[in-house]
Amino acid sequence: MAWIPDAVIEEMRGSHQLGLFLRVGTEPALHVWFGVHDIPANFDSIDPNGTVYLGGGVLIGVPTLEVLINGTADSVDFTLSGIDPVTGAKTLDALPPVRGAQVQIGITTLDRYYQPMSRIIPIWSGIASHVGEASQAQPSDGDLSLMLSLSVVAGESTRSRPSRSLWSSAHQKAISPTDKFCDGTARLARGVQPVWPNF
Repeated sequence: MAWIPDAVIEEMRGSHQLGLFLRVGTEPALHVWFGVHDIPANFDSIDPNGTVYLGGGVLIGVPTLEVLINGTADSVDFTLSGIDPVTGAKTLDALPPVRGAQVQIGITTLDRYYQPMSRIIPIWSGIASHVGEASQAQPSDGDLSLMLSLSVVAGESTRSRPSRSLWSSAHQKAISPTDKFCDGTARLARGVQPVWPNF
């Protein structure tokens, strides 16, 4: 069985509607898709029995999704905007703890009735870090609205800044006391090219 079903591949070759789905593994789990109505769908092996994904509104832009490479993982913010302050306050009060929750992003094509043509195809996974709220300055006669955001990182460090780490000799010796593989990393950090042994 192919990772992407043949019907989805064929649909993507032409003009198609793409559904983007977000699942946050809180208790209870949050299921949102970027569209205008609620639809039943499921991630294969994550929620095999399926559930209803709530419409999160029209998708304005997709943040760049990066994976953890060389100890660096950027934070990604998923944002809902145009929320009135009363609704925003109720939403924040009702949120379960998100820090450390697994976050999955998936896609599939939608048919002409805006229903998923397959199970959700997972494309990215991260860990929820924190929830944010912001509002822009409005004129005195304007309506105040909020932006709610969820920060997610790729990797294991849930921080609001990019996560950077240096694997040192001490780290390596804690795992394997006789291993000298990382003995030159401190010199690498200073820009010195150590001479590596030839075996």
